[in-house]
Amino acid sequence: MSAPNPFTEFVAGFEQCLDRGRTLTAAQAEPALLPPVPDNAPVCLLFSPHPDDEAIAGGLPLRLRREGPWRVVNVAVTLGSNQARRSVRWAELRHCCDLLGFDLVSASGEPACGLERIDPASALEEPAHWAGCVERVAALLRHYRPQVVMCPHALDGHPAHIGTHVLVIDALAVAGLQRPLHVLCSEYWSTQPQPALMVELGCREVADLVGALSQHVGEVARNPYHLSLPAWFIDGVRRGAERVRAAASPAPDYRFAALYGWQRWELGALSPMVPRALPLTTPAGLLFA
Repeated sequence: MSAPNPFTEFVAGFEQCLDRGRTLTAAQAEPALLPPVPDNAPVCLLFSPHPDDEAIAGGLPLRLRREGPWRVVNVAVTLGSNQARRSVRWAELRHCCDLLGFDLVSASGEPACGLERIDPASALEEPAHWAGCVERVAALLRHYRPQVVMCPHALDGHPAHIGTHVLVIDALAVAGLQRPLHVLCSEYWSTQPQPALMVELGCREVADLVGALSQHVGEVARNPYHLSLPAWFIDGVRRGAERVRAAASPAPDYRFAALYGWQRWELGALSPMVPRALPLTTPAGLLFA
């Protein structure tokens, strides 16, 4: 008889965690304890293709908001393709942002109404429609004058994610901003080949993001993907060890990490930043000082 596999109990622990997670409800999530935002706080504009992306990509924004004194504004680019659920999804999104301490605006300028046809095909085939959407985003950039802009990376595997990337970059080109800013690219549907920033997250941050993601009740009812978010951040440590740090580097002593592309926008062009890992012991805002 072969010896028992010592990792069986280890893997069973993951199964037990997932089973327990299915018993938890959105109503049980509590708001993060966050400092008030001063009027002159620097701004991170987070452009989310769908309601839920603000939580999935929200590791760095949550650290900025929690460590202060930053304002995080989640821009809902679309509200999904199911028109019958858009008002409900807006309400769920509001609950999610309230838990995270993020402000919420719609890219369209109207609550519960997102932009339409944000995808690469529309950018090419509907120039008048696309120009109007670009101007809406450019107006937000002029209004908030952010120090950090975040959107999905250019190859993020979903038409709305890729479209949101193109939309934000096009808007930066026409916004006429006078000062430099940082452009962070998140990932979810497809990993990016060269992330440049690995942001350590603690148990508290990950728990807050999972709890916030659970507020999208209709989405997680059909697929409880909020329960796999910790595993996504665990894998971020594995990939970040060699994709952000040098190849064959030892993994940092992180449990969870979010990965981002990182560039600087200045004088109408993007330039790469030197790759870096950001531990919890270093305030996130120092990256953008």
